[in-house]
Amino acid sequence: MSEAVYTKQDLTVMQGWPLARKIQETQAKIREWYEHYGGRVFVSFSGGKDSTILLDLVRGLYPDVPAAYADTGLEYPEIQEFVRSVPNVEWLQPVMPFTQIIQQYGYPVISKDVAKRIYYARKGSKWAINHLNGLNSDGSPSWFCQRYLKWRVLLDAPFLISEYCCGAMKTRPLHKYARQTGRAGIMGTMACESKRREGAFLQTGCNAYNTKEPACKPLSFWTEQDALQYLRMTGIPYASIYGDIVERDGKLVTTGAQRTGCMFCMFGLHLEKEPNRFQRMALTHPKQYDFCVNKLGCGKVLDYIGVPYQPLTDH
Repeated sequence: MSEAVYTKQDLTVMQGWPLARKIQETQAKIREWYEHYGGRVFVSFSGGKDSTILLDLVRGLYPDVPAAYADTGLEYPEIQEFVRSVPNVEWLQPVMPFTQIIQQYGYPVISKDVAKRIYYARKGSKWAINHLNGLNSDGSPSWFCQRYLKWRVLLDAPFLISEYCCGAMKTRPLHKYARQTGRAGIMGTMACESKRREGAFLQTGCNAYNTKEPACKPLSFWTEQDALQYLRMTGIPYASIYGDIVERDGKLVTTGAQRTGCMFCMFGLHLEKEPNRFQRMALTHPKQYDFCVNKLGCGKVLDYIGVPYQPLTDH
């Protein structure tokens, strides 16, 4: 089966579709995936709002499809509580605990792409060194790699940095589950979430059959507003960490957390407005905040890159 290849303009057009059309297209991609694998599929379920929507759509078509949850131990308590309430979910364990990962490989900071290049540049990999100098792997000038120049300072950071945690704690357990069960995964990621996810969608479309790890990502062309509109429209249960869905300045927002994921992850934290997720964590989950900032040493990492994490007293 051939795989679609989209342009950025195609993606922009699809993101502008009304929600009803997006639901229909998503259901079509799910059916196509399910039929291709003869029903041997599963939903990668994080307990977050996007994968909750995905699970609702998948089980609306095929009620018996199982879900798999990677129990990192770093999720919000409210997320774990919600996952426990969902039937037919397999709990998977990480390759190694987060404490061992940061000691052996390094902290997740800035982004997966930056952290990966810092990790390998410190090991002497020429391609990573070139990228951090704004060059292609072969040493030729690269407009694309110019974005890494400002992060060369992290080569001298007094702590380890890597992107290893995502693979060890989430990706590898899910891939192992897929191999052991013979099931192909369905994921709730969206192209709007990162350049990496956008690039993956443009290359393969929603259903990637011929990749090393085949994956269905039928929400790829959805937006954050679509997700919130779907939750409010359907009234399906979702994790309490998000709070209510309300309208502000013409847009839907959550009164609680905007994004979830691992509580101690620092990817993208430097881009957030105050109060950022760590500052909110200090108020809503003080025990986890103290463990993260002081015992795990995330405070020293954030101090080094100049990202605030102390709670704002007026929030």
